[in-house]
Amino acid sequence: MSLDADWRADLDPVDAVLIDDYQSDFPVEARPFERVAARIAAETGIDVDADGVLDRVRDLRERGVFRRFGAVLNPPVIGSSTLAAVRAPADRFDAIAEVINGYRQVNHNYRRDHEWNQWFVVTAGSREKRDAILAEIEEQTGCEVLNLPMLTDYYIDLEFPVVNGDRFARESLEGTEVSATRISEDARGDLSALEADLLVAIQDGFPLSATPYADVASEIDAPLDDVLAAVDRLLVDGCIKRIGCVVNHVVTGFTNNCMVVWDVPDDELDARGEAVGSLPYVTLCYHRPRRPEQGWTYDLFTMIHGREAEAVDAKIDELAAEHLPFEHERLYSTETLKQTGARYDELVANENDA
Repeated sequence: MSLDADWRADLDPVDAVLIDDYQSDFPVEARPFERVAARIAAETGIDVDADGVLDRVRDLRERGVFRRFGAVLNPPVIGSSTLAAVRAPADRFDAIAEVINGYRQVNHNYRRDHEWNQWFVVTAGSREKRDAILAEIEEQTGCEVLNLPMLTDYYIDLEFPVVNGDRFARESLEGTEVSATRISEDARGDLSALEADLLVAIQDGFPLSATPYADVASEIDAPLDDVLAAVDRLLVDGCIKRIGCVVNHVVTGFTNNCMVVWDVPDDELDARGEAVGSLPYVTLCYHRPRRPEQGWTYDLFTMIHGREAEAVDAKIDELAAEHLPFEHERLYSTETLKQTGARYDELVANENDA
């Protein structure tokens, strides 16, 4: 569905606030929709109660505007994750994709317009398991794997307003907050048994009910207060990035994206990464290792999302001219080969079982 489609035609101010303002910061309390309804009524002047808000969230999900309602989890903090790529020959491209996609630990795979033409994410319960999967993929496909784990997260968040005419993500915003967060390849999350059960229960979203946290508590046989406290802890620790309504950016018109890789001098990396991550139109910004032995000399990755390809290109030109005057390449996504959520039942398992 494109920007010219009528997905916004019958939205009222309550829908607009739900879509743009509740992608995060959803209340962590027994009856969260009551607080949301009160806030929205105060902001819009429209009389709406908790049941009405809940009905609207259900409707927006059914229409595809929301992918789901719940928590956005953070795989690199909970388990061991990496971005990898192969150079798949054209005559074997589909067969290689089938091998890669056959691993449940692969949750994203994209064709990109580059020599390294197939890019996928592997998230496993341990670094050892992750690297074993990469070795198996090399053996089964005969293709060398480029292994690029995230080392520093400057800014990663696909939360941005969509009930607008923005040509690229966050065109209407002035800035975003950033920080340089180091990511360990040996991350294990240090989860309690309750937290592990909780993450598995919410990996596909919260129940769309008046009492979503109580429903999850019942599912994992835990007291509600303990579940609320665990959610708060996981938010603070970064295992949960945000809680709210997860927008489907394709349905709302943001169909164009480009991953740009940059050769930034090592001694400038953090300063440049934080400065670029704070730009509102940069939706992802992070540091991954160079692999000079494989001809990969880039260490900073950025992503820009937009409704118009020309607008995305223009922002990349601006990024290169004003912020990152370094050698770079633009890797456009041309086909989605696999796109699912990471499976947390494995990530929270004991390492020997992962």
